[in-house]
Amino acid sequence: MSDAAEQDGQRADGQGGTAPQPEGGSADGWRERMRDRRLVAHRGAQRVLSRPGYLSSLRDRLAFLERAAQLYDLDERPDQYGDGIVEALERRVAELLGTEAAAFFPTGTMAQQVALRCWAGRTGNPTVALHALAHPQVHEGGAFTVVSGLRTVTVTSAPRMPTAEEVRAFPEPFGALMLELPLRDAGFLLPSWEELTEVVEAARERDAVVHFDGARLWEATAHLGRPLQEIAGLADSVYVSFYKSLDGFGGAALAGPTTLVEEAKTWRHRYGGMVLQQFPTVLSALAGLEWELPRLPEYVTHARVVAAALREGFAEAGLPWARVHPEVPHTHQFQVWLPYDPHLLSEAAVRQGEETKTLLFQSPWDEAGPGMAHTEVTVRAAGLEWSESDVRAAVADFVTRVRALAA
Repeated sequence: MSDAAEQDGQRADGQGGTAPQPEGGSADGWRERMRDRRLVAHRGAQRVLSRPGYLSSLRDRLAFLERAAQLYDLDERPDQYGDGIVEALERRVAELLGTEAAAFFPTGTMAQQVALRCWAGRTGNPTVALHALAHPQVHEGGAFTVVSGLRTVTVTSAPRMPTAEEVRAFPEPFGALMLELPLRDAGFLLPSWEELTEVVEAARERDAVVHFDGARLWEATAHLGRPLQEIAGLADSVYVSFYKSLDGFGGAALAGPTTLVEEAKTWRHRYGGMVLQQFPTVLSALAGLEWELPRLPEYVTHARVVAAALREGFAEAGLPWARVHPEVPHTHQFQVWLPYDPHLLSEAAVRQGEETKTLLFQSPWDEAGPGMAHTEVTVRAAGLEWSESDVRAAVADFVTRVRALAA
């Protein structure tokens, strides 16, 4: 979800009951103003559920890098074209995921294109089966097809994970099945361990390889009830991100068999991913693995507390319809759905942060049908300070603001 997904609108500058209206003004201008207000409100808030590094200042990010410097020998020469500290990170990822090797990539978009292109050459089939809501289908501008010569087909468009029956019954051959774990745009959903193993087995029955889009795989262990190595071991290859859950500066890794990874490094160069020096991003990734990865199960546990308190808070406030999805979060992220215009909810959310220094909803609200909107909630270290009563009180205040704007 991004600011670009927000609809046309106009900021309501007063303190009264004037809700923002979609007519008049510039849609881009409204989005920019709302984004800037959210950022200022987030930085000034005394209480938030998450403080992701990408919302902090350059000064704060440099300070983070200085702290991360303790994790690596700074007397070593800087990396050049993927050696040194980059290789150290690759070995660490392979160890964590239990794979033979791993390759660092500047972006996940590049890593997954390369992975699926390599598999297409090996299977002889360039068709990739995936979910209609998978990241390459929704957020990458058709890059699989336009850039990498792959053909994508959707196993299902239902807002849930694909089933083994759907994989077995798909009417045409495919060379690879790509599974996004968790499926972000459906609500950060994960299958059960039994469902996941059955889907993988169904793909194997069709002589297809299995690739995990594991941008957020790091936090899947709590719901699946298995360690990272066992989860990754189901797939032929796995992509992981270093910033979505681990709060690094960016970057990704492709993990799998040594032969695949070595071929992927060749394609990484061809795709423009052979960067001269990457040590700041790599050092931040090592910090994420050291400091954030061990805390993710704690975040998931508390996200379930926050989700329950949100449901209770909306019920106590007497909203006609409100939904936390999924009711019991699978990860430390989930969705909230409310029966109001997204412009109105955006205004209410940012005013709450500006006026009370408590920012309950810090992500954009997106339209989800007529009179309906949803947003994403992320619980990290800052959210651990919130009690159930804190959440319910913040919900009550937020709903009061929503009703005032709607009046």
